[in-house]
Amino acid sequence: MSTYLIGDVHGCYDELIALLQQVEFTPGKDILWLTGDLVARGPGSLEVLRYVRGLGDSVRIVLGNHDLHLLAVYAGISRNKPKDRVSPLLEAPDVDELLNWLRRQPLLQVDEEKKLVMAHAGITPQWDLTTAMACARDVEAVLSSDSYPLFLDAMYGDMPNNWTPELSGLARLRFITNSLTRMRYCFPNGQLDMYCKDTPESAPAPLKPWFAISGPVTDEYSVIFGHWASLEGKGTPEGIYGLDTGCCWGGGLTCLRWEDKKYFVQPSNRKPDVGDGETAIAS
Repeated sequence: MSTYLIGDVHGCYDELIALLQQVEFTPGKDILWLTGDLVARGPGSLEVLRYVRGLGDSVRIVLGNHDLHLLAVYAGISRNKPKDRVSPLLEAPDVDELLNWLRRQPLLQVDEEKKLVMAHAGITPQWDLTTAMACARDVEAVLSSDSYPLFLDAMYGDMPNNWTPELSGLARLRFITNSLTRMRYCFPNGQLDMYCKDTPESAPAPLKPWFAISGPVTDEYSVIFGHWASLEGKGTPEGIYGLDTGCCWGGGLTCLRWEDKKYFVQPSNRKPDVGDGETAIAS
């Protein structure tokens, strides 16, 4: 059995299937981990969701900011942007089944045996793993409930940006969502910065990538994340694996086989697009 971890798919169905064929992924024997942002920008969001849902217990995913934005569009809270290319999904006869399945997916995956943690954006250094797991469950419980549109309507925003256990209500849920699905940079004390999108070499002081600040989770676990295509899978410390390599922008779709740490890349079928590709939920 092999464990394959793949970065943000973003509706790139053909590349996903080609990459899985390249690594000889076998459902029922192998396990596939996906870093979130299954949908939007690429042409095959509908096909991606149908395929991933059909994998059953052979796949472990986390939700990304574009996945949450799609759910907000579906709930009538946000507008459908043509550049997201999700109209075929929203108009599909099985859209209700697919998106009700999607909103019941986790924001955090943990494998204690492998000492492996996966979240779409990463893990804020202000959390230990017990806190991260509890916080993820808070959002997951609301998303899977009948009141999920209330949460989706309130998730847009950059504040609060500092963790305290006293945070409650929608403010608490927004901080959790931003930490797990949008975060890139933090201040040295771990406080989130929700504005900078530069590469680490260009980021203004005192900002640091979240993974450059020592925290309880990264001290003990390997962390898999996506979200940050401009990293191009490079420049992370040992045990930190950024797998979003911008397939929907003309880059590649990247896979890491966990057992031997071997990388596989499937080139994109499309030419590079203009834009940074990180607009959903204000990125």
